Amino acid sequence: MADTKDTIYIDVDDEITSIIDKVRTSKHKIIALVLPKRAATLQSIVNMKLLKRTSEEDKKQLVLITSEAGLLPLAGAVGLHVAKTLQSKPAIPPPPDVPTGKEAFVEDIANEEEEKEPDEEPDIDSAKTVGELAGETAVAAAATKQAPLEEMIDVDNTEDEPAAKGKKGKKDKKGSKIKIPNFDKFRLRLFLGVLAFILLIVLWIFAFKILPKATVTIQTDTVSVNPTVSFTANTAATTVDSSKNVVPAEIKDVKETGTQNAQATGQKNNGNKAAGKVTLSLTDCSQAQVNVPAGTAVTTNGLTFITQNDASMSRVIVGNTCKNDPADSSATVNVIAQVGGSNYNVAPTSYAVAGFSNVSGQGNQMSGGTDNVITILSQADVDGAKAKLTASTTQAQTDLETALKKDNELPLVATMVADTPVVTTSANVGDQVSSVTVTVVSTYHMLGVKQTDLEGLLGTAVKSQINTSKQKISDYGLSSATFASTAKASATNQNLTMQSTVTAGALINTTDLKKQIAGKKEGDVKQLINALPSVQSVNVSYSPFWVSQTTHNTGHITIVVQQAQAKSNGGN
Repeated sequence: MADTKDTIYIDVDDEITSIIDKVRTSKHKIIALVLPKRAATLQSIVNMKLLKRTSEEDKKQLVLITSEAGLLPLAGAVGLHVAKTLQSKPAIPPPPDVPTGKEAFVEDIANEEEEKEPDEEPDIDSAKTVGELAGETAVAAAATKQAPLEEMIDVDNTEDEPAAKGKKGKKDKKGSKIKIPNFDKFRLRLFLGVLAFILLIVLWIFAFKILPKATVTIQTDTVSVNPTVSFTANTAATTVDSSKNVVPAEIKDVKETGTQNAQATGQKNNGNKAAGKVTLSLTDCSQAQVNVPAGTAVTTNGLTFITQNDASMSRVIVGNTCKNDPADSSATVNVIAQVGGSNYNVAPTSYAVAGFSNVSGQGNQMSGGTDNVITILSQADVDGAKAKLTASTTQAQTDLETALKKDNELPLVATMVADTPVVTTSANVGDQVSSVTVTVVSTYHMLGVKQTDLEGLLGTAVKSQINTSKQKISDYGLSSATFASTAKASATNQNLTMQSTVTAGALINTTDLKKQIAGKKEGDVKQLINALPSVQSVNVSYSPFWVSQTTHNTGHITIVVQQAQAKSNGGN
């Protein structure tokens, strides 16, 4: 007995996937799909093809039970059988009436399906009803069971005779395909629209609130004053004494240690000393008696000999006349050369006696002097090395300035003083050495003062030379001021003079001015600033290029005050 058919009722809300699942889960080879009126799911050629392909893959014969005129052409395009009722004979409706290009496309789709399934089941015999195909017993049972539901299926009174007879007729407007809105596309477009609107707002804020900047350059008249101020820098002072021009000072000390190597250049002759005799004589009668002690130096031609014994000489008076003849008043002493050396072996000659202008000497042959010259450290060698170490104070000055600036003090280089250096040598003067190491330790001092204290003195000095209601000091000139120390009572208390060039310009409060010009046009900004005293010219520039007025954000407004060439008011 042949397999009985399976009747499946499709709901109007069933999706194509649900219909395919019902077909695949059916246990019968012949399946009658009872479609509801206006079955929107199967009004798509794609869904029809999917349904057809499913039946072929599962080796099942599908019969669509419907009277919808709009579904018949689609079923015919894919080759599905259609019956008006469960008791009607199934037949494949004719394909839709489409232009040549579209008809060829539909035929290609059908051919493609036929090529994929060469072993498909034989077509349903259109001479038999659905009930006959499944067997009379099953048809009777199905007819008895489904009779009450046939009215739900066959409710469309639309005449489908032209389609059943294979004739082309006019397309029924009621059977045309209903267009269902695509809500996914609608949501996407709505989201993109909202995103674009937000992006436009962000771009507007960025372009007209964040990016806009304004630069205002103001040229003003200025005057320069060259005051000379005398003041005292004293470390004992705690506050500025304007009446005496005394400012508190801070002192910094730095100890510099230098080492210098020097060659010993002194010479000493350690040879034997020459010796001989010298006769001392009075040259006048100014003194009754002259005593020359031992150790007195007698010299000749730069050579010095030392007497070894005392000599006493008396004047000679004959009658009432004093005789100046040295032979009558003389004494002979032994002498030895001051240092060794063969150059002291001198021939008989006259000698000068140190400390005795009325005594002369006459020496005999000096002999016994020999040469033995050695190198020794001289005082000149030590002094030369010391001079090199103390000549440069650059490093000490730099160190003191750095220390004062670190404490926010203005260094006064003119106050720099140094203590007496401490000198040590690796050998003593007169020692027999080839070189010597000289070490010099020097301590330097410098004063520093607060810059604001000096600005106060300068401000008082030029107050009478500027219009304080319209001008303010823009530069006290302390960076290029000169200082000179006039009196150094001590390292901690010094009198100085200060010469500076003070520059005064227009009194402009840039913070308030930014608030005044915010949001104004260029012309209004220029008019407002030009009305200020001492203003020569105003230049306003905006960025980016599309900005045409001053931004409301004062943080994006830059005011540059430029001073024109200063007019000198002289000094005091």
